[in-house]
Amino acid sequence: MSEQSDILEEERPWHNKYPLQVKPSYPYPKHNLARLLIDSARDYPEHKALDFLGRSYTYRQLLRHCCKMANALRALPIAAGDRVAIMLPNCPQAVIAYYGALMAGAVVVQTNPTYTERELRAQLEDSGATVLIVLDLLMPRVVQARENTELKHIVVTTLSDGLPFPKNVLYPIKRRQEYPNLKVNYSAAEGVLRWSAFLRRGLATQICQEVDADKDLAMIQYTGGTTGGPKGVMLTHGNLLANTIQTTEWCYRAEAGKERYLAVLPLFHVFGLTVLLNQAIHRAGWLLLVPRFEPKAVLETIRRCKPTIFPGAPTMYIALLNAPAMQEGDLASIKMCISGAAPLPRDVQDNFERKSGGKLIEGYGLTEASPVTHCNPIWGYRKSGTIGLPLPDTDARIVDPDGWEPLPTGVIGELIVRGPQVMAGYWNRPEDTAAALRDGWLRTGDLGTMDAEGFFTILDRKKDLILAGGFNVYPREVEEVLFEHPAVKEASVLGVPDPYRGETVQAYIVLKDGWQVSEMQLDRWCRERLASYKVPKRYEFRESLPLSLIGKVLRRKLREETDP
Repeated sequence: MSEQSDILEEERPWHNKYPLQVKPSYPYPKHNLARLLIDSARDYPEHKALDFLGRSYTYRQLLRHCCKMANALRALPIAAGDRVAIMLPNCPQAVIAYYGALMAGAVVVQTNPTYTERELRAQLEDSGATVLIVLDLLMPRVVQARENTELKHIVVTTLSDGLPFPKNVLYPIKRRQEYPNLKVNYSAAEGVLRWSAFLRRGLATQICQEVDADKDLAMIQYTGGTTGGPKGVMLTHGNLLANTIQTTEWCYRAEAGKERYLAVLPLFHVFGLTVLLNQAIHRAGWLLLVPRFEPKAVLETIRRCKPTIFPGAPTMYIALLNAPAMQEGDLASIKMCISGAAPLPRDVQDNFERKSGGKLIEGYGLTEASPVTHCNPIWGYRKSGTIGLPLPDTDARIVDPDGWEPLPTGVIGELIVRGPQVMAGYWNRPEDTAAALRDGWLRTGDLGTMDAEGFFTILDRKKDLILAGGFNVYPREVEEVLFEHPAVKEASVLGVPDPYRGETVQAYIVLKDGWQVSEMQLDRWCRERLASYKVPKRYEFRESLPLSLIGKVLRRKLREETDP
């Protein structure tokens, strides 16, 4: 850990609340991130590494595929520092492409498979990626988006490439029925290559590019754009290695070679990438890949494979708890869950822990920090409603939202963080980098408080603060009250223009199946629990809320749909 002389140990009260098994500081490796896989394959070659809908890969097999990918990329040629974009759901090919590209020395650009043509083109242009590894179903968008980009090679895979027999034989039939007009042109002139043929080009010889872990980029990870446009976050090998070790040590009861990780969070999102992919591979765990979140399919995987660790988002836990297919004992194998991406309602935490017998705790992070900076202790003393304590080697402060001056304990301000997981900066955005980083400290854009014991509470995004009649309203506080109502399944709150108050509070509600409730009933519920200026003035009932693939409510889209 680097010297941090501007903060005293007494300013880190959270260390006193760490479990005895967690140290305040750890040494972090300084090598290529892909060595996590190489080391686990050396120590646990015959252990299961991946499961994809019934097909398993051992660590020996996974490493062999990744080496072939790395050598095939080198032969294109891909040089150290070149950008390789990956546009895949959770499947074996996503893991192989990721570690193979890192071994080749490339910088990975994870691309959201739901991106529109416009969003994809913007990311490809900004990143300068020369290779894209993509699912065949997404090729119509890619063909339209590649114009005026630096793309030279497109490697196309299909879900059947990772499926077991006979699903791999049946899938193409189903695909032709659902997408009768889908045809991929594999003309060499267009640089479009089949996955299987591309892997055959590469030798299984092990390679792993040497890197300067603190300087060389492993990834350009684009922010989610839930409140604004995406920015490319530069994450070094050292950033991602540090956060992998930090989160692994926090889960100190997890045993190497024995855990089963339910991979429902998308691996193209930095939360899933660190707490699932990198952590599972580091601990030689068995990664249970689910291509998309559907409660019935997830429950089938849980029954078949008995996962022990299930990182997720609150919407996932809510959906499982309310799933008609849920049976007594389905969740009994799960020992620990770390919830992120959105606030975790207390009743969801209590119900999930009661049904699983395991622990469900809330953490916090952001893409710019690889992403995890805070987490509640999984076992022992915790505080529901908080994001917990800063991780080892992580400093945190609450400062004046308009400056960098630290604020007293309990006072609301902006959260800033510092640690080995904090990004190198924004790709091609020096002004944004200068505004976000100062002396190693990162502005998170989130408003919150720290209490005397070092537990932090997030109130809301600075951009989402509602100014109603001169009063500050924090959407999370209102949402928590709405979540407590027995009829409410999901809730989101934002400020909308009001000619008298400046802004007024509007709530968007999704009700549980079979429940009915009126605006008047919700209004009475809120008035009994909130100051009058915080009570929503408008309620809109919906069948669903716009969510990112990780389960975060897209307030930006709600605002776009609401604005006249």
